[in-house]
Amino acid sequence: MVTCLGDAFFPGVGVATVRLLRRLGIAVDFPKAQTCCGQPHFNSGYHDLARDLARHTIAAFANGQTVVTPSGSCAAMVKLEYPELLHGDLVWQARAEDLARRTFELSDFLINVLKVEDVGARFDGRVTYHMACHLRGLGLHSEPQRLLGKVRGLELVPLERFDECCGFGGSFAVRYPGISGAMVQDKSALIEKTGADAVVATDAGCLMNIGGCLRRRGSKVQAMHLAELLQLT
Repeated sequence: MVTCLGDAFFPGVGVATVRLLRRLGIAVDFPKAQTCCGQPHFNSGYHDLARDLARHTIAAFANGQTVVTPSGSCAAMVKLEYPELLHGDLVWQARAEDLARRTFELSDFLINVLKVEDVGARFDGRVTYHMACHLRGLGLHSEPQRLLGKVRGLELVPLERFDECCGFGGSFAVRYPGISGAMVQDKSALIEKTGADAVVATDAGCLMNIGGCLRRRGSKVQAMHLAELLQLT
């Protein structure tokens, strides 16, 4: 599941995810019918439209295969919200629960399904890590750090308040730009304070927000998705 933000703004993350999974011996299928998972509509209160997109996504991924996505927010939408959105509809609720069981955020899949921490990656430099908010909802707390800790040549530098929201929050950044802007400025200042060459995150929204702020600040810190780093050898 490439996600709509990934498709529109970070296609390289999707490519990196496929390369990484294939290197680990996983055959990758890409259902062409997939679209947005419906999270923007759900978060904005348009639940009927979100249900339509949930049904479409469930149908697009009805092949029974494991679904991997390089996005904690989209994984959380499928795993946590789809069954509730379709609660009471016996057919679609059952299909939603089936897809929820088969769907995994990338680091979750690598650590908890494949049982792999060392993916053979190499990155010569100092890296700090920003935790995307939706990982907490999925019960994922240390998986990305464990993967980063096994990357050859990488020095993992602690980030102060690493689990604090960057201020993106989907449509939150549009509705409350002043608050969002202040939050990402705080986050970027803390990232620069680490002296890292790159900041790694697991969600396109975080990368778009943080990366954009770092560029506007004239920072030399590169914003990278976890998949982009792990596919490096």
